[in-house]
Amino acid sequence: MGECCGSEGSPRTRAPAPEHAAGSVDRRFLKQVFDNVHGSISLDPLSLKFIDTEQFQRLRDLKQLGLTYMVYPGAVHTRFEHSLGVYRLAGEAVQCLRTYQGSELDIDHFDIQTVKLAGLMHDIGHGPFSHLFEHGFLSQVLPGSNWSHEQMSVQLVDYIVDEHHIDIDANCLKTVKEMIIASSNIAKEKSAKEKLFLYDIVANGRTGIDVDKFDYIGRDCRACGLGCNFQFNRLLEGMRVMDNEICYPAKEYLTIHKLFATRADLHRTVYTHAKVKAVELMLVDALLKANDYLQISSCSLDPAEFWKLDDTLLKTIEIADSKKLQESRDIIRRIRRRDLYQFCNEYAVPKDKIEHFKDIAPQDIICCQAAGGVQLKEEDVAVSNVKIDLTRGRDNPIESINFFKDYDSDKKFSISDDRISCLLPTCYQDRIVRVYAKKPELVEAISEAFENLQLKMYGVKKQVHETPEKKKRRRFWEVLLVF
Repeated sequence: MGECCGSEGSPRTRAPAPEHAAGSVDRRFLKQVFDNVHGSISLDPLSLKFIDTEQFQRLRDLKQLGLTYMVYPGAVHTRFEHSLGVYRLAGEAVQCLRTYQGSELDIDHFDIQTVKLAGLMHDIGHGPFSHLFEHGFLSQVLPGSNWSHEQMSVQLVDYIVDEHHIDIDANCLKTVKEMIIASSNIAKEKSAKEKLFLYDIVANGRTGIDVDKFDYIGRDCRACGLGCNFQFNRLLEGMRVMDNEICYPAKEYLTIHKLFATRADLHRTVYTHAKVKAVELMLVDALLKANDYLQISSCSLDPAEFWKLDDTLLKTIEIADSKKLQESRDIIRRIRRRDLYQFCNEYAVPKDKIEHFKDIAPQDIICCQAAGGVQLKEEDVAVSNVKIDLTRGRDNPIESINFFKDYDSDKKFSISDDRISCLLPTCYQDRIVRVYAKKPELVEAISEAFENLQLKMYGVKKQVHETPEKKKRRRFWEVLLVF
C-alpha cells in the first residue's frame, strides 16, 4: 500500500499528485507556509484537503495557551500553528528513521503520510480556552463522562472526511485515528510486525517523548519570553528503532531530562501561574452560569456542533443582551477590569503525603472556618488543585526509556537515577493547593480557614500571602516601635 489518497480528490486537487519512485510528492503540488519556529513547512495535497476546511481553520480561533495571555501578553499563538508545527516535526521524525533504517524498518510513503496526518489532526478536538474547557468546565457539567479532546479529534476527523468528501484510504484513516489516541491498549492489540514505533511519534503513551511536546515546549517558551535550552533536533537525529521501540543514544539522557524538566517549569511558571489560575476559575464560573442558556455542554457531544465552539465564546457572552447571561457578563467584566478572584494562600503537599492526597474542595475549607467570625459560604471560595510532574506521575520518566550505547550495538538498556546525577529530584511530582476569595473582603477569613485546614491535615500551617488587613496592622506596630 503506497499511498493514502484514492482515485479522486476534492475540486481543488482533483488531479492526483505525481510521485517519484521513492514516494515523495512532486513539488508542484506542495504548498509552502512560513512558521516562526520551524521556518518553511511544506503541505502535501492530502493534508491541504483537511486544512482547507472550516473545521480545521477553527483552530486559528483557539489560543494554544487559553487565558495565559492575560498574564503573558505574547501568549496569543494558536492551535493552528501548533498543529502545523507538529505536522512538520512528525514528518521529519519518520523521515529520519527512514533515512537511517529505511530498509530495516520498511518505512514507505503510507507510513510517512499517516504519521504526518496524525500530527496535523491531533489537536482538532480541543475545546475553547485550552484544557480549561475539558478539565475545568466539562468535568463539572458532565460528571463521570469520559469525554476527552483526543476522542473528539477522532470524531472530527471522521466528520471532516464525510462532510467534505475527502477521498482517503480506509486503512490510512483508521491508522491516523489510532495514532491520535496512541493508547497503550492499541499497542498491545497490534502484532509485533505492525510498526508499533510509528504510534509513538505524535503522542507517545509509552515514554512521553513525542513531537507534540517538541513543538509546544519551544513555541510556548518563545511566546512567553522564556529561555529554552532543550534541543529536540538532537533527539530526532539520534533516535533509533530497536525491537519495535524508539530508543535514544545513552549520551542524550540529559537532553531527555531537559525535555521533562522544561515542561515542568512551564507548568509551574506559565500554565499554573497563580494569576492565570485566578482568571481560569472566573471563566469556568462564567461558563457554568451561561451553560443552561447557551447549551455549551450539549455542543461537546456532537462534532457537527462542537467545531462551532471557539475562544470567541467569551465575547459572545460579554456582548449578549439576554438577562439570563447577566451573571456571566458580570464575571467577564470583572476579568476585563482586572478585578480578579483574590489569591489567599497556597500549600505544597509534603512529598510523603502525595500518594494519598485527595483534591481540596471549597467545602473542606468552609468546614474549618473560625467560630464567631465572618460566616463563609461555599460559593465564596475558589480552589485550584495543581499537579506538576515529569509526565509519569510520581515516577521517574527516564526509567521507562530505553537507550543504546552506540550505533554498532544491538543491545538496549534503561538508565537508573543513580547513574545519571545526584542532583536529580527525589520526588517527581508536586501537588499544590491554592485558595482564592471571590470577594476581596473575605480574603482574611478564607486565609484563616485554609490555615486551619492545613493544621488539621498535617499539623502545620503555612502563610505565604499577607492579607491587606494583616499588612496594615503590621505597619501600625512597626510605626509604634520606631517611636
